[in-house]
Amino acid sequence: MKIAWTMLILCGFSTAFVLQLLSAEAQYVGAKKCMMCHKNENRGDQWGKWSAGPHAKAYETLKSAESKAIALEMGIDDPLDGNCLRCHVTAFAAPTAKVAEGFSHEEGVGCEACHGPGSLYKSMRVMKNLAAGTQDPDAVAFSRGDEQTCLACHNEASPTYRPFDFEKAWAKIAHNNPR
Repeated sequence: MKIAWTMLILCGFSTAFVLQLLSAEAQYVGAKKCMMCHKNENRGDQWGKWSAGPHAKAYETLKSAESKAIALEMGIDDPLDGNCLRCHVTAFAAPTAKVAEGFSHEEGVGCEACHGPGSLYKSMRVMKNLAAGTQDPDAVAFSRGDEQTCLACHNEASPTYRPFDFEKAWAKIAHNNPR
């Protein structure tokens, strides 16, 4: 019965969150670690797509006069507090042990917000297996993100909520390898 409840609870969480739970060793490494291999036009330039989009600027938007006004309307003194950061940065609630040295919340909503802690898949050995459509036997499953992951922030609880169409939003941020 205990296992059934555990599975039921885990099914309710996003894939990226489940990855965190599965590996006590997993750490968020930061988008800059991804850039080394994913800033290449021939492979889809995933870094370029992300860095030009709104997720990369999510932290910076909280410094704007508009964000400060919205926060004040909500009774929040500083938009850079936890009420706003939980959706404007990657791994906001992650324990310190889950955040690698050099990781910065200032990168906004980075790769690991959808794909899970980068230490699980950042090695070339794991990534080559993923590209080949196989799974490294020593790695935890790689998350591709899903609608549930997006809806954790893109929902009616957001003070700037606009109706969210997952399929349209996903098409805007798609950054697969063209090969």
